[in-house]
Formats: sequence, C-alpha cells, structure tokens
Amino acid sequence: MVRTVVFDVGETLIDESRIWLRWAERLGVPPLTFLGVLGGCAALDLTHREAFELLRPGLDYQAEAARWALDDPDGLRTGFDADDLYPDVRPALEALRDAGFDVVIAGNQPPEARAALEAMDLPASAIRTSDEWGVQKPEPEFFVKVAELSGVAPEEIAYVGDRLDNDVLPAADAGMMPVLLRRGPWGYLHARRPEAARTTVIDSLTELPGVLAG
Repeated sequence: MVRTVVFDVGETLIDESRIWLRWAERLGVPPLTFLGVLGGCAALDLTHREAFELLRPGLDYQAEAARWALDDPDGLRTGFDADDLYPDVRPALEALRDAGFDVVIAGNQPPEARAALEAMDLPASAIRTSDEWGVQKPEPEFFVKVAELSGVAPEEIAYVGDRLDNDVLPAADAGMMPVLLRRGPWGYLHARRPEAARTTVIDSLTELPGVLAG
C-alpha cells in the first residue's frame, strides 16, 4: 500500500516553457526552432543538452549560463517561480495530503530550485534536489535517497514523473510504484512506448488520489 507520493519537478510540477523560451532568446534562435529541436532530442533519446550543441555547436553550456547570470543577475534565467506551476499541482497535492498520503518533492535540479519550490508553500513535507544529494536520476542511489527521505519502504512509495528513462522505470526497478504523467515532450512520447505498460499512466495529477485509492 502506498503511503508516500514523490514528485519529479520539471514538466511534472513546473511548466518549463518560459525557461526554454528564455534560452531561445538568449541564443538568438527562433522559439519554434529551439522547441522543435528539443522535441527531436526527446524523440531520439538525446539529452536536452544535445539541443544546445545542435543549435550552437561548441557552446559551453555552463560558461554561457555563468555569463547570463552576470548579464541578468536578478532575472529568472534558467529558474522558475510560482507562475510556472502547473494549475493541477496545488489541488492535487492538497487532495493527497487530505487523503492521508505524505507528499515529497525530489528531482534533478540545482540547489536554488529547492528555495523556489519552498517559496510556493506547497503541501509537501520535504523538498530535495539532486545537487544537494550529489547524485542524479536515473542512478539507483537517487532512489535510495528518496526512500531514506520518505522514511518508508520502497514498495510504499509512488514516484511520479514525466519520463520513463529518467523517472518512473528506475523508480520501478527500486521497488516503487511508477506513475508516468503524460505531460511535456518526453511525457507524451514516452506514454506511447511499450515500456509504459510497466507504469500507471495519468493525464493530470488530480487523478492520483483515485488511482492510489484504487
């Protein structure tokens, strides 16, 4: 029986559209081109960093991000705020909490993402990022950390994410209940793959209380 529900961040809780559009503007690439190449990377199982290499060969992502921080120190740049929260997030998390589930947020994010999420006052008992733990999904150690943070056995945890490869299949391999959210480029593409049969596929986070109760 699931007692704790753990959520990925990007394209699960946070709409990353504004982040990618800011990157397109920063690199001087038309928005449709940038988003199209990003979608192509999702379809071809390439990392999102490959989109930058395709559009700007030889670009040093970290160096460019550092220059951007100097140019616009007070801007969001690669970050997010409450305006990027998907509209179903707060009601879904509140419904889960009211139903007696513990809610945890843990994803591949830089440390500043934790502060951004905490500022939203979401009904979550804990928020952690991969950079804090020093390990990223899909590494098994990440899901060991998730279980330790949750304080329950892996089989009592549902992990919710928008990707098969990075999120829910590694969670399943760790003994957790995998829930694939059909959202964002990866979510829509991955939901059509045969491996999605190993997961529970949902179209909105508001489906979760009913799915878990069933």
